[in-house]
Amino acid sequence: QVQLVESGGGMVQPGESLRLSCSTSGSDFRLFAMGWYRQAPGKEREFVARITSGNSIRYVDSVKGRFSISRGDAANTVLLQMNRLTPEDTAVYFCYAKPYGGDDSWGQGTQVTVSS
Repeated sequence: QVQLVESGGGMVQPGESLRLSCSTSGSDFRLFAMGWYRQAPGKEREFVARITSGNSIRYVDSVKGRFSISRGDAANTVLLQMNRLTPEDTAVYFCYAKPYGGDDSWGQGTQVTVSS
């Protein structure tokens, strides 16, 4: 199974930036996609961004132009650069991976708080 390790969450002021990182460990699976969901208090978990093995990228409308998802230098890693953060971006961010021929894997989640 794919095991995910997340880092980069924290507390910032509006307009500032954070970079989230997600990497796999002990995985020999070929991944179709990696990406991020988030869940704010009282809200349903929502899709944020993902990138496929073919470098197809998709974002939720609310983060287009501000967030950028990319592959990391190491295999099966993904970065989420979050710029011009707003309080509405406050949520727990979950990394996920979709392997070929296997079940989806999820990280534990990392808290992102945007507050003045």
